[in-house]
Amino acid sequence: MGQPTHAQNWWRSAVIYQVYVRSFADGDGDGTGDLAGVRAKLPYLAELGVDALWFNPWYLSPMKDGGYDVADYRVIDPAFGTLAEAEKLIAEAKELGIRTLVDIVPNHVSDQHPWFRAALAGGSERELFHFRPGRGEDGELPPNDWPSQFAGSAEPVWTRLPDGTWYLHLFTPEQPDLNWAHPAVRQEHEEILRFWFERGVAGVRIDSAALLAKDPDLPDFVEGRDPHPYVDRDELHDIYRSWRTVADAYDGIFVGEVWLPDTERFARYLRPDELHTAFNFSFLSCPWDARRLRTSIDETLAEHAPVGAPATWVLCNHDVTRTVTRYGRADTGFDFATKAFGTPTDLALGTRRARAGALLSLALPGAVYLYQGEELGLPEAEIPRDRIQDPMHFRSGGTDPGRDGCRVPLPWTADAPYAGFGGEPWLPQPSGWSAYAADLQAADPGSMLSLYRAALTIRPEFGDGPLTWLPAAEGVLAFARPGQEGRLLCVVNLADAPADLPAHSRLLLGSGPLDPQGRLPKDTAVWLRD
Repeated sequence: MGQPTHAQNWWRSAVIYQVYVRSFADGDGDGTGDLAGVRAKLPYLAELGVDALWFNPWYLSPMKDGGYDVADYRVIDPAFGTLAEAEKLIAEAKELGIRTLVDIVPNHVSDQHPWFRAALAGGSERELFHFRPGRGEDGELPPNDWPSQFAGSAEPVWTRLPDGTWYLHLFTPEQPDLNWAHPAVRQEHEEILRFWFERGVAGVRIDSAALLAKDPDLPDFVEGRDPHPYVDRDELHDIYRSWRTVADAYDGIFVGEVWLPDTERFARYLRPDELHTAFNFSFLSCPWDARRLRTSIDETLAEHAPVGAPATWVLCNHDVTRTVTRYGRADTGFDFATKAFGTPTDLALGTRRARAGALLSLALPGAVYLYQGEELGLPEAEIPRDRIQDPMHFRSGGTDPGRDGCRVPLPWTADAPYAGFGGEPWLPQPSGWSAYAADLQAADPGSMLSLYRAALTIRPEFGDGPLTWLPAAEGVLAFARPGQEGRLLCVVNLADAPADLPAHSRLLLGSGPLDPQGRLPKDTAVWLRD
């Protein structure tokens, strides 16, 4: 066999735009984003310069957890459109040179899924889930003491039915966990993969990819126990090797949501016969600190090197605080456990840092995931308590503001109702939201959107080559990448004082202007040609 072509390796250095359909664009005016809205904005996405779109779940769902409670993987939720529209969207995007990735949620389904409804009726489908008798004299206690996967939640992961049995749900009660030891569960998911690959998708993002397999004894949770009863169990790798066989038949790719602190175990998922890539949560949660960012970058590249997999870089997604807001706070890292209402934020500072962070992430070797609205510099919105919909808020007893703040519908047109989103949005847009509208930013060469467009135009010059750190002052990150016409340099100043630039022939792009002496100001990044 010959070497893979660039087209086959597109995913190694792609910029992949995350579409949370419900909040992207509303094509029919009902206040909920839909596929018609996405199709209408495909020219915008093509002009932005992204290589692929990753769609959060667009399947039939009661929406108890933002669509991650799937009732049918082969049906588009009517709020978003139809399967025929999805097929048109995939084809139309492909004509513009944009590939499509879909989300698969294999750990659980909705309690409205036909399997679970049959299980509740006492059918043999109970074998496809984790049903157990309770403990205690009358079975009144849960079968074990596992903690919820929703951070800060003290809610149990077992729900008791009227017949006295309990079922497992690591997330909400409306999301019963599947029993991956049952062959029918494996067969069904492989058929789902084929279903979407046959409709032209280029890849699949795997939600909660390290949680599927459970210890068959379902023992009590013991901190530090190895192997863990439900995280990163060895049985997972056989599942993903089978999935890889399916994907390879369609030249499809996988990206896994794998939260693991052990870098060696993380890398196992990226072996050549398993997943192609996995999300890099170390970089996403890293504070705006030069030493810690460099450590995160070095460790990320080191853990991917032994298996030859490309790294992925992401600053924000549909679950975490938006970059502009996070970088404008005293604590610039991200941790679900520390989210709180009313955290003070300097949006001007956060915006300056987010612009620099964009150039940093886009200059690194590997693929980049861009969450919708980041290219507009949107801040995190504080949702009125009576409008919050995220179950994370309710399962925390109301202390966690939840994830709705990064899911507020996008502003497209400054002078249109609801900033051009469509009908009255399902989540309220803050006052002043129209100031971030895409049409205003497209006409402003100094806007966040213009910065992203310029960066994505230049980015292919970086290629897929290695990173070499350059000598730099304390608090400054400087590295070189081999470009198509000589080396390209990226310099980011996180120090308190302006920094001298290394020798270069041309300044290609800056997140902000240089100072009068030609030095790089604090919280600013530049791309240079050597």
